[in-house]
Amino acid sequence: MLLAKETIEAKALRSESRQGAYIREMNIMQIHTTLNVPTGGIANKSTRLQTLRGGFSITACAVLLLLPLERKVEAATLEKVATGLNNPRGLNFGPEGALYIAEAGRGGAGPCGPGPEGPRCYGTSGSITRLDLRRGTQERVSTGLPSLASDDGSFATGPHDISFQGRGNAYVTIGFGGNPMERQTNFGAAGAQFGRMLRVSPNGKWKVAIDLGAYEIKTNPTGDEIDTNPYGVLAASGKQIVADAGANALNALAANGKMSTLAVFTNRLVSAPPFLGLPAGAQIPMDAVPTTVTEGPDGAYYVGQLTGFPFPVDGANVFRVPATGGAPEVFASGFTGIIDIAFGNDGSLYVLEIARNGLLAGFNGGDWGGALIRIAPDGTRTEIASEGLIAPGGIAIGRDGAIYITNNSIYSGTGEVVKIIP
Repeated sequence: MLLAKETIEAKALRSESRQGAYIREMNIMQIHTTLNVPTGGIANKSTRLQTLRGGFSITACAVLLLLPLERKVEAATLEKVATGLNNPRGLNFGPEGALYIAEAGRGGAGPCGPGPEGPRCYGTSGSITRLDLRRGTQERVSTGLPSLASDDGSFATGPHDISFQGRGNAYVTIGFGGNPMERQTNFGAAGAQFGRMLRVSPNGKWKVAIDLGAYEIKTNPTGDEIDTNPYGVLAASGKQIVADAGANALNALAANGKMSTLAVFTNRLVSAPPFLGLPAGAQIPMDAVPTTVTEGPDGAYYVGQLTGFPFPVDGANVFRVPATGGAPEVFASGFTGIIDIAFGNDGSLYVLEIARNGLLAGFNGGDWGGALIRIAPDGTRTEIASEGLIAPGGIAIGRDGAIYITNNSIYSGTGEVVKIIP
């Protein structure tokens, strides 16, 4: 089973293009996981954090880096609050308190074209679901969004994340996972809908806000191969911030439509896995694959990385990027396959891992068990939940401290949202 088709796909896809030789040799094309796999009022990541500023300092960052990586483990109860979702990814609260979920869909009848795990076909099965937590009702309020998926509907690429701005408009990233110049070549006119950001009005109608793939073609911030897979989005004051897992960049879209790059995430050398048969001690380059962005209590942006091939266990970081842009600094390390992050009301950082034992364990062994880790303001790490989390894809935190996570995020029809009381 290939996670590469979505959120993880975005970064993994980027990894595949850079290190396809390694992957093909070992018959693990699926390693290109980009999980073409996260926002308003009550629990808006940006609004909620306004109340946290003041008690958080750069000193705290240093503390987190110096503390040991061992985790305490707590047992949490998972309660299903939404079911029947198609590749659910990011989720966030709207201004009226309902929870909105980005569903990457299940693809469709075509056109079909190449993907990291094989053919993937286009359809209009992507959607946004509204979950009224008070009434317990679930409804797809925006439908007909673009989606690419395997023939069984898994590992879809489509709506990856959602974030609200003010009292109405929502912004949704539409992934791709590949060279944006090939969108229409591979999928005809429908391909032009991918690698973009949509604006969704309160009545559920949507329209294209910006072509993020065109920006990658024009600027290519990292200077390497052209690749785009818009994943995480944060609607901030007067702008939207996008973590592009394919471009390895954190980009900003201003209210006037101008785009700029706040940070780039460079490759780093990691130990080559033994199965590649390389000499002892050999190292290979690994893509960063940023999948998520949120605002911290100090006003800076915090970015989680999935990592590319070879997807090392404990090899993923959370980075801090100044609000005005600049070189990313490692804020916390020792994670595996980060798919989303969020700050809680007390300043704790919650880190969601899509595959706690590594993506290779998922692709090759079917082990998609995820994990949720809390980093307290003093740096203490606690594993809040893992049992029952299967390829989780997004996290949102309510004002009451309840945590909501999309589960089975790489599957069609069996996706769900679970509630966790820490």
